[in-house]
Amino acid sequence: MPQPLWKVSEIFYSIQGEGKHTGMPAVFLRLAGCSMGCAWCDTKYALAGGKEMNNLEVLVELSKYPCKTVVVTGGEPTEQDLPALVSVLKSAGHIVHIETNGANDCDVSKADFVCVSPKKYVSENMLKKADVIKIVVNEKTDLEDLKKYYNYENEKTTVYLQPESNKEENITLCVKLVKEHPSARLSVQLHKLINIK
Repeated sequence: MPQPLWKVSEIFYSIQGEGKHTGMPAVFLRLAGCSMGCAWCDTKYALAGGKEMNNLEVLVELSKYPCKTVVVTGGEPTEQDLPALVSVLKSAGHIVHIETNGANDCDVSKADFVCVSPKKYVSENMLKKADVIKIVVNEKTDLEDLKKYYNYENEKTTVYLQPESNKEENITLCVKLVKEHPSARLSVQLHKLINIK
């Protein structure tokens, strides 16, 4: 049986710049392809294309780094066979974090951590599976609509508000919203603040 081929935009070693694990070293496995097309997307180069890699090629590339935590991101990782990829990574001893827009209901049960960042539309089932729901906030955000995500907060799931592009006005808005809803958390893009990939 032939191995699946993954469309990979890039694999690189850095620190997590967003959310709950900010500052944690991780290898980023960025898959190519996303049909969402958000205006503020900061990884437009990963919306299409990508290099086809089989399981062994992915694992060999990951083995070049001293870190076992792998963040599978995109693009949009659920547009490929994400459960199969997670199984491959887990079998090789990796800790697997998923970053997804949550539009596609997907089996993420084998992942160690799931961040759902809703955009134009999101699966309610994916919101229920999330460890973190990360909302990108800007001046166009419907603040009343945003409140619906608070309904998914529980002992497992935390809502993070992330100012789009670290713009000052968006940071000010997020700080105001977190102060109004103290169980939420602020997530700035640390990697952009310190100018690393």
